[in-house]
Amino acid sequence: MFDTVLFPIDQSRQTMETAAVALQLAQRHGSRVVLLSVVEAEEGVMHDPAAVAQLLEQARASFTGAGVACEVLEREGKPAFVIGDVADEINADVIVMGTRGITLEGDHQSTAARVLQLAPCPVLVVP
Repeated sequence: MFDTVLFPIDQSRQTMETAAVALQLAQRHGSRVVLLSVVEAEEGVMHDPAAVAQLLEQARASFTGAGVACEVLEREGKPAFVIGDVADEINADVIVMGTRGITLEGDHQSTAARVLQLAPCPVLVVP
């Protein structure tokens, strides 16, 4: 049912908790996982490429170590739009992502809320 799971990751504390849910889903359905890191270029904000690479490698190792096929994509742009575009590009069956404790109904600025509006496939939001 879920051949391809898109898992957009960020540097939040909740990422690895959400990864556990994505891993369970992928194992249950024999899915491949596509890890996606989206860096939003903001003027005056420096992103640490080494930290992003370390996070991606840690997540990739977790999935492959559990026997789940996993590939990594890195993109730049507005996260919600990039996530929707990549989901369409890879023909994702589901997107698994966290919310950082926001309420989706009232927070139109959150990436998760925007992805719910833009996604071409179901979105599993992990609180």
